Amino acid sequence: MRTEVVRRPLAAAGILALALMATACGGGDPEVETEKTAVVAATEAPEFASPTLQAIRQRGRLNCGVHQGLVGFAYTDNRGEWRGFDADFCRALAAAVLGDANAVRFVPLSSSQRFDALRGGRVDVLWRATSWTMAREVVEGVRFAGINYYDGQGFLVRRSLDLASASELNGARVCVQRETTSELNVADFFRARGIEYRAVVAANEEAARTAYAREDCDALSADISALAAARTLMSNPEQHAILPEVISKEPLGPAVQRGDEAWTSIVRWTLNALIMAEELGVTGENAAQLAEDSRDPQVRRLLGVEGDLGTSMGLSKDWARNAVEATGNYGEIFNRNIGPDSSLDLARGLNAQWNARPGGLIYALPIR
Repeated sequence: MRTEVVRRPLAAAGILALALMATACGGGDPEVETEKTAVVAATEAPEFASPTLQAIRQRGRLNCGVHQGLVGFAYTDNRGEWRGFDADFCRALAAAVLGDANAVRFVPLSSSQRFDALRGGRVDVLWRATSWTMAREVVEGVRFAGINYYDGQGFLVRRSLDLASASELNGARVCVQRETTSELNVADFFRARGIEYRAVVAANEEAARTAYAREDCDALSADISALAAARTLMSNPEQHAILPEVISKEPLGPAVQRGDEAWTSIVRWTLNALIMAEELGVTGENAAQLAEDSRDPQVRRLLGVEGDLGTSMGLSKDWARNAVEATGNYGEIFNRNIGPDSSLDLARGLNAQWNARPGGLIYALPIR
């Protein structure tokens, strides 16, 4: 393989020399030479410029679309402050692009509003427990910048029903949220198994949860993380159980408007920086010290001590350090909002680092 790599430049150099000799001998065609110049120019890397980033800097804040209220992911506390897993990623992105984690405006959106808000420029990024699907990229006109949570859909039922499996829900009423992948997945699940059911379709997550609490339905179906959040809000959480079946794959992540590839990259690499920070042991507390003391090239590149990766995206050299110091690394964000330090107490599971024991699917792309 090494020999092949070496020979290709030599072959290209030989072809170039022959072309120059032909031109020198009067055999060059001016039109052909012009076309060659145009081809060479077309192969140069385009300028990395983001209209979205420019607009954010002009207004002085990031507009981040979030859930209207989902415990653990995006919700307001008693002081009216936005908290949660997704909310923290919004703050990390604001810190990366503006140097200020508080320079973010949270825009609560329903499932039916989210893509219109993104396409219309009302929000710069949608960080709203949204599943990455083919239809959403092809039909809705959005781009996903990565995955920050691997989820799956399930069923929440009352323990009094004494159900052990979703296959026992024959003839059941199932509450589900309108215009979501959850509504489609439920239909697919029962249709594939020839099980009769009746969908009780609600306008939003809160309405579906309320209908279930009123016993308007026998089961509530949504992403398992959302079901765990819904259970904590029940008057008697211990009387409800999540059935063992996971009926879908729900890769959740940030979405941006189609057409600004540079902005997509900025969001993608900010997410990856937080994931990489956990892998390398960089935390919100030790980032500053590691920037001074670490001899690990990966840590030094991540924190902007070496290289110019930040400036190549139009950001500061310490863009990733700003993000980590603002919210902590991926693991810190997870533990604080939905993991062992939260009321949800969700296990890392598929969202563990790839090199953890047991390993998960969280894997940072190389930052170099």
